[in-house]
Amino acid sequence: MTGQEKSSIAVLGAGSWGTALAILLGHNGHDVRLWGHLPEEIQALSRDRENKAFLPDISFPENIHPEPDLTAAVSGATEILIVVPSHAFRSVLTAISPLLDEHPGIAWATKGFEPGSQRLLSEVAEELLPNSDLAVISGPTFAGEVGRCLPTAITVAASTQQHAIRMADLLHAPWFRAYTTDDMVGVQVGGASKNVLAIAAGIADGLGFGANTRAALITRGLTEIMRLGIQLGGKTETFMGLAGLGDLVLTCTDNQSRNRRMGLALAEGLTIEEARKRIGQEVEGVHTAQEVYKLATRQAVEMPISEQVYKVLYENLDPKAAVHNLLERSQKPEGL
Repeated sequence: MTGQEKSSIAVLGAGSWGTALAILLGHNGHDVRLWGHLPEEIQALSRDRENKAFLPDISFPENIHPEPDLTAAVSGATEILIVVPSHAFRSVLTAISPLLDEHPGIAWATKGFEPGSQRLLSEVAEELLPNSDLAVISGPTFAGEVGRCLPTAITVAASTQQHAIRMADLLHAPWFRAYTTDDMVGVQVGGASKNVLAIAAGIADGLGFGANTRAALITRGLTEIMRLGIQLGGKTETFMGLAGLGDLVLTCTDNQSRNRRMGLALAEGLTIEEARKRIGQEVEGVHTAQEVYKLATRQAVEMPISEQVYKVLYENLDPKAAVHNLLERSQKPEGL
């Protein structure tokens, strides 16, 4: 227990990351109701007391209660933590809106933009739950390592300092450190956009271009993310921290990253669907590449690496040609 009184928390989304956060909150002594949209999967979690599909061999603390009914999951919760894919974010908020008697804190660990509109998820939450305190959790995290209680640090950005501190307290453990910020824009842009760059890094590594290329992609990729994030109102220091550089390095360099594995598969010649089947989970960067490309175009922000990833995914550009397109761009000072 972290020094804060026991809380009742609804975790909506029973994939690998939602399950890992539920386990963390359970270890911290909170009462956790873990909801997923497929009742048969929730029944399996109740029976097995672990998520055999996504986090095998990691047992649930006793105070995690898998819950197939959304109304029961959110009823009386002091905090609702949403951990669903970005394309399901609006539908989940729409579903819970009429179920909330009061106004619990709303937080999410989803990384992405709203499909179609390219809106930040905070904008969607402000629209649908206008009277709620909002927070976003992001940073360099692999679900399996969090579930196994390995040392981890993340960033919590919130609409109020009080809510940021409250969420950080809920998550804090001897092995899990949460830093706080008021830069919700920067944290969201960093967390979403890095997935696109991880696909690029996977493609480059899969084609055998080496460590030099990977380092260049990460460094120039960070420049792209900063351009977009600052244009939207984010702060420079956020992109140099856990939710920016930290998350980017993690997802570009380790094969636990689904987005990096997508890039590796594309370099092999697999289709997106074949790669998805091999990975067996949602790959947010595929959706985000389209939203980032459209958003950057609308904002007149230059993001050449993200643009090439978009063309590989949506315009059937050969991955080798995408890398050569980047190398053949005109010379310029590094700061641009």
